Amino acid sequence: MLTSYDKALELNLDPKVYGTFAEIGAGQDTANWFFHASGTAGLVAKSISAYDMVMSDAIYGHTDRYVSAERLGSMLNHEYGLLMDRLGPQRGDKTTFFSFCNTVRARGYNDSGECHGWLGIRFQLDPNKPPSEIILHVRLLDARTIEQMEALGVIGLNLIHSAFHKRDDLKAFVESLNDNLGEERIEVDLLKFVGHGFEDFDNRLCALQLVQSGLTNATMFLPNGEVVQPAEALYKRPVLLLRGSFNPVLNLHLLMLDQAREGFAASLDEKDKERVLELCEISMSNLLRDSHMHGSDFIARADALQALGKTVLVSSCAEFHRISAFLNRSTTKRVGIILSIGLLNELFKAKWSANLAGGLLESFGRLFKSALTLHVFPWKNRKTGGIVTAETFDAPEDSTHLYQHFLENGYIKGIECEDNPLMLSTGRDVARMIEEGDEAWKELVPEAAWEMALRDD
Repeated sequence: MLTSYDKALELNLDPKVYGTFAEIGAGQDTANWFFHASGTAGLVAKSISAYDMVMSDAIYGHTDRYVSAERLGSMLNHEYGLLMDRLGPQRGDKTTFFSFCNTVRARGYNDSGECHGWLGIRFQLDPNKPPSEIILHVRLLDARTIEQMEALGVIGLNLIHSAFHKRDDLKAFVESLNDNLGEERIEVDLLKFVGHGFEDFDNRLCALQLVQSGLTNATMFLPNGEVVQPAEALYKRPVLLLRGSFNPVLNLHLLMLDQAREGFAASLDEKDKERVLELCEISMSNLLRDSHMHGSDFIARADALQALGKTVLVSSCAEFHRISAFLNRSTTKRVGIILSIGLLNELFKAKWSANLAGGLLESFGRLFKSALTLHVFPWKNRKTGGIVTAETFDAPEDSTHLYQHFLENGYIKGIECEDNPLMLSTGRDVARMIEEGDEAWKELVPEAAWEMALRDD
């Protein structure tokens, strides 16, 4: 792995790469790396920081949110356009131009708010080609401003270097963003490749890779496939989450969502009822159960969910208290999680709280910290035909009173559902029926997911 100095020097000495820097909110720490290395004149055409809001508006136009994708876009438009107008005619035949921009909220005086930023580079793959663009959102996790600024400079440098040297290898590109930073200094929860050369690229693969490579705990995309920054998409919205492998998507999943929606909405005011966001979460632990899982398999699951109008969350949060923490960090509104009787039983197993000093009690304390509710779907015993509900569930003997406390105080709510044949359906049943040529599997799977269910890779 190259050091930050070596990356800056390599770019400074590349005769084809030349561009500008515009950084708002946390100094000019990305540009500084190129001034620290030799040969700066070979790379830097201009460096600017419009720190004052009035000055920023005068250059890039007014905005309601200065640390936003919208502001980053206006910065890239202005700086790249100016660069091409002034230098394109002189050196366009031999130069791949770029403009790097960021807009960041770092730690301020007596400040405890979220520290984050948007970074982007608009650049040419080859001289005289239309521009390409890479955009990311970063959370700054260091406690002190000076450390956040340092981390910001390094990830900005990594973004520029990888745009020119690692853009053809997504895994290498993503993991290079954390070069020379170490653990738990940044989180990258959005990455997009757009423009020339990336017209057919599926940015959902970026979402998957960010989670796989450990740069974020969760990322998400909308029913139209657009990758979005979770905190912006979930901002002040009630959230109803269904966890699952969705291999394949079943009518049972849709039934669980439909039946849980009414009970969850009962706790909301009229305005919030209209803003509920339903999320289908595909966890890495479920994806990795299939050792042969490829990106195409993940995309097939996502396609099926999106065709049904669902927003998809990809996470590495196997523990329920971790997904609870993520959701409650992203929204101040109520959160509900839908689960089966089987998953409810899992919550009481020691393995999910083994890394917590307070064990099971701490795990549940974190889970229900912000009035989160669990909505439990009934289970039907195949042999006896008996139905188990949240109310009739037998918690482990040492947790009986604890479970009753959760039930009586509304932390755990049963989902009302009449006896339904779908209660017995599983992904394994569908796979078996398809293998045996039993067309009845189509009654268990929504038509939008039939193609995905028939996949054999």
